[in-house]
Amino acid sequence: MASIVVMGVSGCGKTSFGETLATALHRPFIEGDALHPAANIAKMSAGVPLDDADRWPWLDLVGRALGQADGMVVSCSALKRIYRDRLRRAAGRDMVFVCLNLPRTVLEQRLHERKGHFMPPALLDSQLATLELPTSEPDALVLDATGPIESDIEQTLTWLRGRRREQGE
Repeated sequence: MASIVVMGVSGCGKTSFGETLATALHRPFIEGDALHPAANIAKMSAGVPLDDADRWPWLDLVGRALGQADGMVVSCSALKRIYRDRLRRAAGRDMVFVCLNLPRTVLEQRLHERKGHFMPPALLDSQLATLELPTSEPDALVLDATGPIESDIEQTLTWLRGRRREQGE
């Protein structure tokens, strides 16, 4: 049973979607942001984007968490292909990615409405510039996440069932 990484830029709804998907699948959920080292949180809180040197240790922690058990659901930005590859290596398990894709205007609105999160709206541009949609990766689903979460969950469950059939599970 593949673990699932719910990915995308800040404000796309990774946590809400991941928690809802995990509940629907009766699987554990891990909030990837909770695994950020304090230095990363301080840097982002100050409006400074993370660089790859900041991200590698965090991605390794997320990957190790994914490697603890099959079937986990984890939220993690996983913005670049190289980051997703790092997660795959660190986990050492089969995993799939569900990318929540939203227009910039929707993301800006969500970030301005969100309270109590360390990621300021000012970092959206850096995240969008870094994002490499996984459109050519066979283990990834890119969702237009502008509709109701229930529709996106159903689309994801249908995709996961299709993958299991293809793999003979």
